[in-house]
Amino acid sequence: MSDKKKYSTIDYGSYLGLDKLLTAQKLRSEDLQETPAHDEMLFIITHQSYELWFKQIIHELESVITMFKTKRVDEKNLGTSIARLERVSEIQGLLLDHLSIMETMTPLDFLDFRNYLFPASGFQSFQFRKIENLLGLHEKDRLTYGNYHYSSPFSEEQRAELLGVKEKGNLFDVVEDWLERTPFLQFKDFKFLEYYREAVERMIAKEQEAIKMSSYLTEKEIEMRLKMLGSTDTYFESVLNPEVHETMMDEGKVRLSYKASLAALLINLYRDEPILHPPFKLLMCLVDIDSNMTSWRYRHAQMVLRMLGRKVGTGGSSGHDYLRKTAESHHIFSDLHNISTLLIPRSDLPELPPTLKEELSFTYTPPVV
Repeated sequence: MSDKKKYSTIDYGSYLGLDKLLTAQKLRSEDLQETPAHDEMLFIITHQSYELWFKQIIHELESVITMFKTKRVDEKNLGTSIARLERVSEIQGLLLDHLSIMETMTPLDFLDFRNYLFPASGFQSFQFRKIENLLGLHEKDRLTYGNYHYSSPFSEEQRAELLGVKEKGNLFDVVEDWLERTPFLQFKDFKFLEYYREAVERMIAKEQEAIKMSSYLTEKEIEMRLKMLGSTDTYFESVLNPEVHETMMDEGKVRLSYKASLAALLINLYRDEPILHPPFKLLMCLVDIDSNMTSWRYRHAQMVLRMLGRKVGTGGSSGHDYLRKTAESHHIFSDLHNISTLLIPRSDLPELPPTLKEELSFTYTPPVV
């Protein structure tokens, strides 16, 4: 490429393709009725904005997945991945705000043009389905509408692309593989699981004693609180006993592998160690993105209830009920949320051996002068 062509000038409108972009709002009410529905413009622009932001989210997720598909994730790429996932989270916040703009349109305003939308529906957003697949939404966790497969509205080429995402690896899979390679679960004399079990037992014994010694609780309240407190035979068993974890995976109660779960727990507990802070930030990004997806689904369901009540959606779904159920079931990183159940106070954390603390720190030895 010549320098002349490489550095040729371009104007703002041409660079952004504004001729195409700003003429892509075709109001069906304008074509099909005497008076155009004023709020159809808002409806179209909002959904077009969604699709543009979906394209950016896909761009970010694909880049992060690529960086994590290697056997050894470069430390520089870890920082870049965190920055890009934080960007995805910020975009999701913007998409939530879009719903507030949409709600400036009243139900009667929507009815001015809704009849012209059949059978178009947000369920036909290919990019949204691709985002779900890139994040790692499991096929068996998906709710169907009208007994149709989620990919049924799309072309054969698009269905192949969605299947390809599943085969090439998604964010859940590559992060799970990365967690399984965490090297500090057993370090010389430090065996994380053994130390953690002892710490949990001490913590529970301390809390049990405090409950039993309480002067303001009745016998019944003491019994109830002790039951609520649990023991190493309750929810802690999922991480203390690999066989229990395996059973829970078979039952669909957990998805993250046993070794990856242990690694995520260690990272959360020792997040203050310098080398573990970036991995902790990465895991929190995934929790934020998952939470944002759930928040958006709930807000979307509430907006649909406000606009349509119990009417059937334009795409043939049950409308609000379907959307509400997806918010409840379409979680991807639930295991990372549930790590909080297994956390213990910093004061009860096992002390790391000095050699391991050094490994987890950024150390610098000045040259001998």
